[in-house]
Amino acid sequence: MSSVTYSIPFSFSTVALALCMHSGIAVAATTEVDDKKKEHPLERIEVTAQKRTQDLQDVPVALTVVSGTDIAESVSLDIYDLQGYVPAFQAFQSQSATNSSFSVRGIGTSSQNFGFESSVGLYVDGVYRSRQNAVINDLVDIDAVEILRGPQGTLFGKNTPAGAVVFRSKAPTFENGDGFVSGTLGSDNLYRLSGATSISLVDDRLAARVSGFTTQRDGWIDDVNLGKNTINNRDRSGVRLQALYTPNEDVSIRVIADYAELDEHCCGALTLQSNAIANDIAGKFGSDALLMMPPVSATLFGGESFYDYTTALSALPVSAMTDKGLSAEVNWQISDTLLVTSVSGWRSFDSLDTTDTDFTDADMLSTTNDAGQQAFSQELRATYSRDSITVIGGLYYFSQNLGLNFDITTGEEFPLFFAASAAELTPLIEGINGLSAATGGLIAPAAAATPANTQFAHTAYQEQDSIAVFGQSDWQFAEHFTLTTGLRYTREEKTLVGRYSEQGPGINGLPQDPALLPNPILAGAALGGIAQALASGNQPELSQLAALTPFQQAGWGYFFLGTASVLPRTALDESRKDNQITGTVKLSWQPDNDRLYYASVGTGFKSGGMNTDRIAEGLDPQFNAEKATAFEVGLKQDIDALNLRINAAAHHTRVDDFQASTFTGFGFNLQNAGDLSTKGFELEMIWFPTTDTRLGVNMARTLATFDKFEKGTCWVAYSWHTGIDDPGRPSTDAPYCSRTGDRLGFEPETTLGVNLEHTINIGAYSFLLALDYQYTGDLYLDDSNDPYKHVDSFDIVNARISMNIPQWDMDVTLWGRNVLDEEYIARNGFDVPVQAGKLMAYPGQPASYGITLRKAF
Repeated sequence: MSSVTYSIPFSFSTVALALCMHSGIAVAATTEVDDKKKEHPLERIEVTAQKRTQDLQDVPVALTVVSGTDIAESVSLDIYDLQGYVPAFQAFQSQSATNSSFSVRGIGTSSQNFGFESSVGLYVDGVYRSRQNAVINDLVDIDAVEILRGPQGTLFGKNTPAGAVVFRSKAPTFENGDGFVSGTLGSDNLYRLSGATSISLVDDRLAARVSGFTTQRDGWIDDVNLGKNTINNRDRSGVRLQALYTPNEDVSIRVIADYAELDEHCCGALTLQSNAIANDIAGKFGSDALLMMPPVSATLFGGESFYDYTTALSALPVSAMTDKGLSAEVNWQISDTLLVTSVSGWRSFDSLDTTDTDFTDADMLSTTNDAGQQAFSQELRATYSRDSITVIGGLYYFSQNLGLNFDITTGEEFPLFFAASAAELTPLIEGINGLSAATGGLIAPAAAATPANTQFAHTAYQEQDSIAVFGQSDWQFAEHFTLTTGLRYTREEKTLVGRYSEQGPGINGLPQDPALLPNPILAGAALGGIAQALASGNQPELSQLAALTPFQQAGWGYFFLGTASVLPRTALDESRKDNQITGTVKLSWQPDNDRLYYASVGTGFKSGGMNTDRIAEGLDPQFNAEKATAFEVGLKQDIDALNLRINAAAHHTRVDDFQASTFTGFGFNLQNAGDLSTKGFELEMIWFPTTDTRLGVNMARTLATFDKFEKGTCWVAYSWHTGIDDPGRPSTDAPYCSRTGDRLGFEPETTLGVNLEHTINIGAYSFLLALDYQYTGDLYLDDSNDPYKHVDSFDIVNARISMNIPQWDMDVTLWGRNVLDEEYIARNGFDVPVQAGKLMAYPGQPASYGITLRKAF
């Protein structure tokens, strides 16, 4: 993924940063590569952590580094383009650009609820990013991206149970020649401009760096009503300003200000399984059959047209984000053995999503999520180093305010849809209306069941404070042995205020008391009793009249939709505290400079929290902390005679109180699913069969299953179409099912990446030919393990040809991604709200091509 001579092997060049992060040494690590040509192609890749230089091959941790050069050469536009080069790492989007999810070794977190923290920690220049979608912007002027596998529970910023993704931007320099400008043109009218340069303001004292980008591209999903190439477009830009001040040899101060924005139509969900008619039950029709008929006459698609990349919506999805922040890192080398480091960060992140939630061009349902987050973090640490021992200790503080306004609004055609789908209630409604007419209106008629333009709104405001104290030591107690030990104490406090309302024509607050909810059985019996009483000249009983009252209030039909998102509930005022001790113990043996063996145990956690969605009354809005314990053994070996490097790791992780989003029959609830375990093996290899040819391989086999999950989501689509109930349902009326023993959703068991590069020199010019093969195994589209949500494996092939023009100091790259135009699902699918039996999923991007020119100066 890089030039043959100076390539950073993705994970073999990685592992050293992880002692700095997994075991706790490096937030401010930088990668240094000797510019001199080696006697053999396997390079010594070094990291500097608190001014302590280590070879990555000497650090006992599972870590992959993708350098900025790798990113530029492979024309990787964002984090999703990198996952094929990193074992046991997955990244995908769903519903909107603000819903992005990452997982490491099968452990990840849904991003569709702001009450969740991420199981995979995200950091940019040492500052923690609490929202997963805050790092999806273009990868411009990046020094390296590091993906750490395993719990990060010692010295690494915000404690996380699965791993970390670390972005490091290029720092200002006092030398000329580190600037660039790049331009890309590609299919779907892609154009992208980016550039960066350093400016020396005061020699060896003050330097600045500015970088920026803008990207535009048409979408690759058509809407039959709203235009071709409208969905999944790109429209994003950003700028980063830096200053580096070194008043003397012992002190450095780096200040970074950045701003980025995104305004796109994302993301396009297509019909994977229609419910117009059940597959295996004759005469059973679903919502598609109703919607395609007059007066709605919606434009609908079946699963056979999934890869036509065409849909029909009443409004385009909108994803808009603004991300900005300011950070400062201060390093003070007090003595030869003592370094003090301070990292301060302030972040602001705002997002706005609008979605056509019925996913058709019928005017039925839409949602708007307007959210904002502000955070401040401060880390202070001291590093003491001598020949045989390094000790790090410090304090970490994180504070965040999160607010959101979430609205669900019904459209003009929703009442028609409800009337058709709830036809069994028609006799009752006609009976109430007939009784009203017979009494001259003394008994009120039935009110509108689901009046259009009804808005179900809720707001949530959450405050969070986290403080931690940590310590870590690396002790070389014998010539070839090093013992690493570390502890971290973390204290978390959260409060949540939730408010809920229903607004619309004729709605004056739906009832919350269960005794006042509409009950068609009681109302039907009361209707007969009232009619009989009136016929006998008697007054009906008050209890009989009361049974009709719920149907005489506008909005009564919303209680029959089976979703808590449109049900009234009382206000929430919740708070919680978490206290955890985590740490690591690691033993490494390095018999010589070319071999390293290690074994480790590490723990990590993410705090509990509160559900920021509207959930059904009576469900517990709180969930407990998620805790992970991981065991790992690994080896790292260079075989210089063969120009071969092999890094491998085997791991077993147990997660207690895994936090999951589950469908309860009345809506989605955040809860602790129970326990899960992941185990597997990872291999990374780099081989130079000749000095001009490089072969890189990364492979992961990950088995992730629920050890215990008694109240998970039940099958929906498969059961609707076949009549076969979920075997995990404990009783016929239970709204939840056991998922114990099932696979985790979204996670393939096997992934494989192969990267082949060859350089051809013709005179003064060099040409790099590169081919990437990426295999992703079969997976389930969510945790329910619904048979209809099982998708097959797929293969992606990327290719590129680069030409270096030395007299212009320019590279020209012709590239193609998914050049074989593989059709695949991008790891996410869902049951459509209030349309049982219908499945939607997000397709992967088809083939794309382009040319990139990059000039250094």
